[in-house]
Amino acid sequence: MLEQIGITTIIVLNAFIAIFIIFMERKNPSATLAWILILFFAPVVGIILYLFLSQNIARSKIFKINDDINRFYNVNVEKQNQKLKTGNFTFRDETAKKWSHLITLNQTYGESLLTQDNDVRIFDDGKRMYASLLRDIKLAEKSINIEYFIIKNDPVGNRLLKLLVEKAREGVKVRLIMDALGSVGIKDRKLREFVEAGGEYQFYFKPKIRIINTKLNYRNHRKIVVIDDKVGYVGGFNVAKEYLGYKKKFGYWRDAQFRITGSAVKSLNIRLLMDWNVATGSKVDISKEDIVPSEEITGAPIQIVSSGPDSEKQEIKRAMMKMITYAKDSIYIQTPYFIPDSSMLESLKMAAQSGVEVNIMIPHMPDHIFVYWATYSYVGELIRDGAKVFIYDKGFLHAKTLVVDSEVATLGSCNFDRRSFKLNFETNAFVYDEEVSSRMEACFKKDLENCHQLTLELYEKRSRWIKFKESVSRLLSDIL
Repeated sequence: MLEQIGITTIIVLNAFIAIFIIFMERKNPSATLAWILILFFAPVVGIILYLFLSQNIARSKIFKINDDINRFYNVNVEKQNQKLKTGNFTFRDETAKKWSHLITLNQTYGESLLTQDNDVRIFDDGKRMYASLLRDIKLAEKSINIEYFIIKNDPVGNRLLKLLVEKAREGVKVRLIMDALGSVGIKDRKLREFVEAGGEYQFYFKPKIRIINTKLNYRNHRKIVVIDDKVGYVGGFNVAKEYLGYKKKFGYWRDAQFRITGSAVKSLNIRLLMDWNVATGSKVDISKEDIVPSEEITGAPIQIVSSGPDSEKQEIKRAMMKMITYAKDSIYIQTPYFIPDSSMLESLKMAAQSGVEVNIMIPHMPDHIFVYWATYSYVGELIRDGAKVFIYDKGFLHAKTLVVDSEVATLGSCNFDRRSFKLNFETNAFVYDEEVSSRMEACFKKDLENCHQLTLELYEKRSRWIKFKESVSRLLSDIL
């Protein structure tokens, strides 16, 4: 009798959740289907997964704390946008002017300022990037603001934390934000010396009860460092030994990072401090002067664009789609995970079918099995439409880059997948500069020396078992 009541309860709960998904949450059809299938085939597990992984925080009020900053920032964005619309905006060169439609999109939809006084250095090697980062931190005189998805309790992570303790003791203002899930190995007691030295830290979406995290599906995936408001880092590198190639499982770790000096660093810092406000529940004041864009035209034009589940928008995805749909000659994509939604997939298909050279590079090894086979499925579909797909064999490819026509490029924390577009907090830099774009394209072409091409002939030879794994993984694409 009790067993029957239990079964009935589960059935009723499943039905209630299914109705909630369809009529209340209004998810897209593929996500709805994926959840209903999970609830049908694994009722108990499905209920638990839904409660932990399917909250909608887009309507959450937790971000109200940044309203003043947003208002000041948006006033400056609007002023800049009006100059552009009336033809009174001065572009650094014809390349930036040519992409004014993307700049306008990022202003009006992504609320992003354009600054044109930036110097950009590209890192594609973890050891060189980490050495540069530590060197800049050692030179810090006033402030160090750091935000990472992953900092691990290993020699690489410990070296950074030790240096932050030293700088805090020198009187430098040090703020550290870590994602609660990504940096789960860093415990409060680990940071006791850091706090005693004067440093401040916070975990993003830290659960009130250690083993129960109701925001498990939403991660702060950003990787941002700002030093003295003058030097900024943004890209794909986290802080752990695998990112420097010291983990045998992955071997060489191929990633990408920007080191930026110029006014774009202000935009990075504002984004980081807004996240700090949310994580701490406090309010760091940002002066209006820090938000006013520089009028100097002495370097690479850059916009810093952020997106996350606190908004119904998908700012980074839309900007990437704009780049793809306006491509005339070439598209170069590097990503560890390639799970585009239907709109992004169709944009890439149209580009390939229009004669644009579409090049996609993915890793040869999985770090997430279902994601890997879903990736394999989607690149296979694009191969049939004329895209070229390359498998990186040297180690693990973690770079997140897009370059179009050797003119415009974006690099940041955003993967080419639905999770990054919709569920993670991400930040990318969009650069309108031929020199920077050409250097990034050259990095892609250099990586081809360590790749093999996944041709249509090779793809069609895959086994039935691989086809089955692709089908299952693709069905779950919206919730991976």
